This record gives sequence, structure tokens and C-alpha cells, in this order.
Amino acid sequence: MKILIDFHTHTIASGHHTTDTVTQMAEEASERGVLYLGITDHAPKMAGAAAESYFRNLKYSDKRLYGVNVLYGAELNVLNEKGSIDLPGDILRNLDYAIASLHDNVIKPVSESADTAALVAAAENPFVNIIGHPDDSAFSINAEALTDAAKKTGTIIEFNAVGVSPDGYRKNDVAKTIELLLLCKKKGVFVALGSDSHGRNKIARFENCLTILKDINFPSELVLNDKPELFKELVSIKRK
Repeated sequence: MKILIDFHTHTIASGHHTTDTVTQMAEEASERGVLYLGITDHAPKMAGAAAESYFRNLKYSDKRLYGVNVLYGAELNVLNEKGSIDLPGDILRNLDYAIASLHDNVIKPVSESADTAALVAAAENPFVNIIGHPDDSAFSINAEALTDAAKKTGTIIEFNAVGVSPDGYRKNDVAKTIELLLLCKKKGVFVALGSDSHGRNKIARFENCLTILKDINFPSELVLNDKPELFKELVSIKRK
């Protein structure tokens, strides 16, 4: 597979000691042969993240830099069991897409049923296109229930590179990652690889992800990183 898209990256607007701008990120993506770069900065409930006004004004930002098509999204915080998120619909409809994730510095883990309910409810939101790092070991997620919801709602499951990287900041259970992937394979749920690169250094670093996908014989037709037009179509279908 040729990686054309990185769906999940962060700029200086996300905080977390990241200082790179969109322009610097696009320059790096261009050098790595990435044709579409997803800028998905943290939504406001994350400490140090940008305010609503930042996301409201992304529609005026450069859409092409260094030959790279820049997609502007957000990594939303899922706030409760009802799947509430921290940007309103009038902002989200003007973004290219949105990732929704659980972060334990925003919402504390409760139980498998509660944590799963939060992501399932988020998946039902027409503006949530990708569930971010659902294999985060801080939370207990029922993989069957989440993949069922993803299939029903047309939501994409992220395969986040951080959890399978030796130097990753998030400790994931690789067995849990593989369980999710195998269920996506079984049910025909689309998967998006996201580097979760905070700054330019790890854009499109998917070597470990691709090794795992090969090891479990994951069907390439379900991986969206070389299918920009299909991804746009899936976003459009869900918003209808």
C-alpha cells in the first residue's frame, strides 16, 4: 500500500509542546510523499488546546501547501456516556471531518459499559467520522459493540500508530488492537491509519501498523489511507 493520507496530526494549536505550524507540517508531508495531510488539532476541552474560534476560522486556511492537499478537521473529546463532544455542529459542518476520542485527562475511565457507551454514542453523531485510538489501554472498550456501531453508522475505526510504536507515549495493548482489527475485517468496517504526530516528526510513520496489517492478512480494500476520494464520499454519506 502506498500511503497517500495521514488522517491524524497536530500542530502548535494543540499545545502539548508542539511548535510546528500547518505550513511546516505540510512541507514535511510533501518530503515524505504524502498527498493529503489531515490537521486534527485538539478541541477546546483538552488542556492547552485551541478555542472554538480557531476551528471556526479553519475554512479560510490554505488548502494546498507544498503540493499537499491539507484537510482541516478536529480531534474531539468525548465528554460523557451520551457521546457529547466539545465543538458545536455549526463548526463541525465546515470542517473536512472529525475524529472523536476518549482522553483520560478530560474524562476519567468508569467501566467497560460506560466507556463503550460513550464511543458508541459518539459514533452516532453525523459529524464524527473516525473513532480515535479506541485501543487506548486507559479505557475498557467492548470491541464487538464498538465495531457493530461503526458498521451501522458508517464510522471509521482508527489504527493509531502511537500504540504500536516502541517510543509511543500511549501504552496500548497490542492484543486489543488486533482484536479490533480482526472484527473490522470480519464486519467490513473501514480503518484509517493515523500517526497522531504532534509536530512534523512522525507524519506517516506507519511501518509498525503496516506490519501488523500484513501479519493478520487485513484486506487492503478496508484501509482508507490510499483512497482519498472514497474517504470524502464516506464523510459526505454520513452527513446526509
